[in-house]
Amino acid sequence: MKRFLLLLLVPALAHAQLAPPVMSDKAKKIHAAALTIDTHADVPINMMKPGFDVAVEHDFEKDRSQIDFPRMIRGGMDGMFFAVYLGQGKRTEEANAEAKKKALAIFDKIHEAVKANPQTAGLATTSKDAYRLQKEGKRAVFIGMENGWPVGKDLTNLKLYYDLGLRYITLSHSLNNDICDSSTDGDGPEFNGLSAFGEQVVKEMNRLGIMVDISHVSDSTFYDVIKLTKAPVIASHSSCRALCDVPRNMTDDMIKTLAKNGGVIQINFVPGFVKKPSEPHEMSLKALRLKIRQTDLSDADKMALRDEMKAINEKYKSDMPTVQDAVNHIEHVIKLTSVDHVGIGMDMDGGGEVVGLQDVSQIGAITEELVKRGYSAKDIEKIWGGNIMRVLDQVEKAAGNI
Repeated sequence: MKRFLLLLLVPALAHAQLAPPVMSDKAKKIHAAALTIDTHADVPINMMKPGFDVAVEHDFEKDRSQIDFPRMIRGGMDGMFFAVYLGQGKRTEEANAEAKKKALAIFDKIHEAVKANPQTAGLATTSKDAYRLQKEGKRAVFIGMENGWPVGKDLTNLKLYYDLGLRYITLSHSLNNDICDSSTDGDGPEFNGLSAFGEQVVKEMNRLGIMVDISHVSDSTFYDVIKLTKAPVIASHSSCRALCDVPRNMTDDMIKTLAKNGGVIQINFVPGFVKKPSEPHEMSLKALRLKIRQTDLSDADKMALRDEMKAINEKYKSDMPTVQDAVNHIEHVIKLTSVDHVGIGMDMDGGGEVVGLQDVSQIGAITEELVKRGYSAKDIEKIWGGNIMRVLDQVEKAAGNI
């Protein structure tokens, strides 16, 4: 999905607004008070495009972008983990060096955006930063890395990225890498979990205070990480396999094991991870993905693919999950474990979108749904930000004892 957006997103042409969610006074009050944190935002994909300014409000209907500072403010989103994302490429020395170069360019772009907007946003690396920025009325910009490819085979890169503000690494993406097996590599497992180098990576992340993120990894990798880690781990953007049976989601046993570890699963809002599409819909999407993989697509080709995606979504709109479907995943985790081990990582600008929540300005719909289901202000505060900030604190504390 990210590759699709990477190809098709264009700079914003207007500043229209999506309709705000309908919220009760109670939900509005809870939403305003809670520290709202989303652990997986792919807005850097857009930020790396010429002409895209994260400080300017964009129009979802025009460019499909979902995140910028004005819309974060309007939606009451206090902070997000901006993802340094690179889809897995070749695993040669040269390719690894290029991945590192590209990752550093994304770090630079994030830092530039924060420095250019000191009245609006600040870089955050701790929970104290997040709560301070919330009090100041500013957006907290955390940094995560999706796919450990830019680590290459050099552990010293972890300290380099940590010093640039990195606070979690999603160990793999959709393909296996030198760290571990992915949940979705078509060639199957390579290491049956973590590689020997991957074990060193997890240990060094623990030592530095970087959260280990097990979204995207294979089941065997997950269990290897749990056995090895000296600190709680996270799933920055994953959902429940019991409700949507795809390899990217976590089984009930994995979720319960994560809770015993003290970790947290941040629910992903990508439609195909929230609710399985019908078979005809899935076949249409597969055909479209084959076209997307073509190289050297012209602007006309990209526009045609956008139109085709829009037509598919319209044809099968009854398949599209809702905010209620997404909150079902939150509730499933709570029933399996407790309210202390679930949060939100919507994967916006990377495919995350449900009916009733198309961009970051509409996140109040989640709070409204939680209020309707009887969750207390304290519970909702944990789901929105308290749980992930607790884990961040615990990982930082563990690092000081290693």
